[in-house]
Amino acid sequence: MAGAGLSFVGVNGIVRYLGTELPAAQSAFIRFGFGLLFLLPALWTMRGMRIGPEVGRLFLGRGGLHVVAVVLWFYAMARVPVAEMAAIGFLGPVIVLVIGGLLLGEGLGARRVMAVLVAIAGGLIVLRPGMRDLSLGHLSQLGATVFFSLSYIIAKRLSREAPASVIVAMLSVTVTLGLMPLALWQWQPVRWEQCAWLAAVAALATLGHYAMARAFRAAPLAVTQPVTFLQLIWAALLGALAFGEPVEAWVMAGGALIILAISANTWVEARRDRLAPALVEEP
Repeated sequence: MAGAGLSFVGVNGIVRYLGTELPAAQSAFIRFGFGLLFLLPALWTMRGMRIGPEVGRLFLGRGGLHVVAVVLWFYAMARVPVAEMAAIGFLGPVIVLVIGGLLLGEGLGARRVMAVLVAIAGGLIVLRPGMRDLSLGHLSQLGATVFFSLSYIIAKRLSREAPASVIVAMLSVTVTLGLMPLALWQWQPVRWEQCAWLAAVAALATLGHYAMARAFRAAPLAVTQPVTFLQLIWAALLGALAFGEPVEAWVMAGGALIILAISANTWVEARRDRLAPALVEEP
């Protein structure tokens, strides 16, 4: 889990380094294009596979949600401090809890409501509305977190219909195709070093998801979830050392509060042999 966090922070750092030279949709399209190369073995195993209409609609719906999410994320990452991006992203499991409770019949008991309220308080500490002006980048990251969470809800449904490798491969295909017209619409010349960095983003994202899957297989969520706090620390260090961004106590405190709320809820539900949604989607 610690390795997964390092990989995802590396993704954040590279996209932050690339900045705004390329449009967000174009950067995301190139990244997912390279991601398809890493998934060619999984795509090959899908040859001849039959997908029913209902499952096909779920794949397409998830791909559409993810297209919106990654465009918003790439836009925000080039404009928002790395630590703030990480802290806001931790709100994803909170959104999944609410959606799962209201729309999927999982229930919203007093414990879940308390976890949601504490996490929202942490999010308000990070953003501090009224104490400062919120930029379009902050709003974009909030939007990305919502759409990533909706995508994850569909992924949970698809997990009953298809293997994990097929779900990941289909996501890469649908997102790449969905991003293509947006990228071509505002295409800018790409230097070879930009392509190399975006290839590294694809490699780190793939490595991060693989490490996360291994972590979930090796230990229960109650053990792995608290380790995600390290990702916030590494993001703050990266922002300070690489980009000269100040390490704000507000961001660290708010992020810690969000992680504490989700970890406590995960620990309780794990003890009751219930699966709490505790994944954070990454681009």
